Amino acid sequence: MLRWIVEGNSMAESGNVASVMADYLVGAGVSHVFTYPGDPTIEFLEALRRSGCEVVLGRREGTAVFMAEGYAQATGRLGACVSTLGPGSTAIVNGVAAATWDRVPMLAISGQIETAREQFFTHQVVDHQALFGPITKWAGRVEAAAVGVTLRKAIRTATAERPGAVHLSVGGDVFKTPVAGTDVVVPPLEAERLGIEVHRAPTADADTVGALRRARRPVILAGIGAVRAGATESLTRCAETIGAPVVVAPMAKGVLPEDHPYFAGVLDMACNTVMWDLLAGSDLILAVGFDPVELIKPWTLRVPVIHVDALANTDQIYRADIELVGAIPVILDALSGDWQGQPRWAEAEVRRHRENLSALYYAGRNPDRLNPTDVVDGVRAALPPDAVVSCDVGSHKLLVGQGWRTTRPRGVLMSNGLSSMGFGLPAAIGAKLADPGRPVAALVGDGGFAMAATEMRLAAALGLPIAVVVFVDESLNRIELKQMAQGYPSTATRIEPMDLTRLAESMDCDGVRVETVAELEKATGSLGELSRPLVIEAVIDPAQYEHQF
Repeated sequence: MLRWIVEGNSMAESGNVASVMADYLVGAGVSHVFTYPGDPTIEFLEALRRSGCEVVLGRREGTAVFMAEGYAQATGRLGACVSTLGPGSTAIVNGVAAATWDRVPMLAISGQIETAREQFFTHQVVDHQALFGPITKWAGRVEAAAVGVTLRKAIRTATAERPGAVHLSVGGDVFKTPVAGTDVVVPPLEAERLGIEVHRAPTADADTVGALRRARRPVILAGIGAVRAGATESLTRCAETIGAPVVVAPMAKGVLPEDHPYFAGVLDMACNTVMWDLLAGSDLILAVGFDPVELIKPWTLRVPVIHVDALANTDQIYRADIELVGAIPVILDALSGDWQGQPRWAEAEVRRHRENLSALYYAGRNPDRLNPTDVVDGVRAALPPDAVVSCDVGSHKLLVGQGWRTTRPRGVLMSNGLSSMGFGLPAAIGAKLADPGRPVAALVGDGGFAMAATEMRLAAALGLPIAVVVFVDESLNRIELKQMAQGYPSTATRIEPMDLTRLAESMDCDGVRVETVAELEKATGSLGELSRPLVIEAVIDPAQYEHQF
């Protein structure tokens, strides 16, 4: 096999396009590639196997790509998936788009018909560049004469700020084409910024630190850019120095430990009115790595904003007359180092805000039924602090986003850029493969579970002791609530009941049905000691959802 290096020159050996591509993925730190194979990709899958990369068979292409996204979210490394031509490539569109909008580095590779027939043949032939161009950072094509530079461009583009998906199309004959003397040189995967760029509008305050010092009620709004920058220590120090509560975006949960006195909650999840009220009541917002792709509600605030990120504020979703562009930890440390004066918020003030948030979060709880918040609390209590939880999309996601407590970044995985259903279960599989030593659970609705349920058999075959907790209310609740709000009957939002316990057992998993808090506590009592996958069918009373949103 070809040998790879990062920076410098490799000892070139002969191989084919497939082996060069495999060595680039391994060189970029990819340990697992997720796929549903087809004729054109056979050579590439064999090259991956020989390279030592584990090739994982999803039960369909659409879930395999979510496994790659979960792997990338949990590790911060490049995720990779492989599909075949035609319907295989169209089936990964949703997951590829999710990676782009969720700001996750991913390389998606699709086989294609052999080059000689691609221009005129029609059976299973899809124009990949036209299909993937609008939903990726780049949609390219691999040719034997340029395989090295193409892979370098693909990896560098996928991992550069803001990260996202890159798609490569490869003809089945191209994979087999011999190449000689190809050096496998992986491009830089991490940035090191030494300077800070300061951008000001013509009317902006010339003294950035002075503008911050003059604020009496500043609030920090932290997003996924801060997670990618590894800014937890600097963010914590800045919050403590300034005395500013920290509101986080959903995919940035854990960037400030959620047991910290200045943690103030999560934006645009459950009880979002009180979170927006906190921001509206401030006199300055320090937006730290905040990505507007996560906004669910429109930005209507008139509060001044200082933008802190690796990229300029090109979105213009919010107005920021001062932009500090560079390494986020460096910028935060500079602001903390130049600070003078007392902390602006007392810890007691932030605590009262959290108490109010908590009271609203538990509003509508029925003590005689199993409530959605009971499930979130029960699973959280049963898992250690370093556990990873993946979450699907639906009403339960808004509760998990606000109520699940995590103390470290990448402890909660969710799709909140594209917000795609079907993410939670395959993402948990990807996360567990990435780090087998950490406990992993998936919190999913019955609708999202139905989209990916057969992947439980894969989890069992791989021996992955993950817990999958299904919020069962036999409804697509978020849409049903909106139908009710407009006086419409439930239409196409009811899900027929399923026996998830028997379904789990048929796929060599354990299964248990719970309808009370006591039954939930019993079922979750051994989550840290699972020997094989467990499905918990949590039959909830959805009435509490009406009080949350």
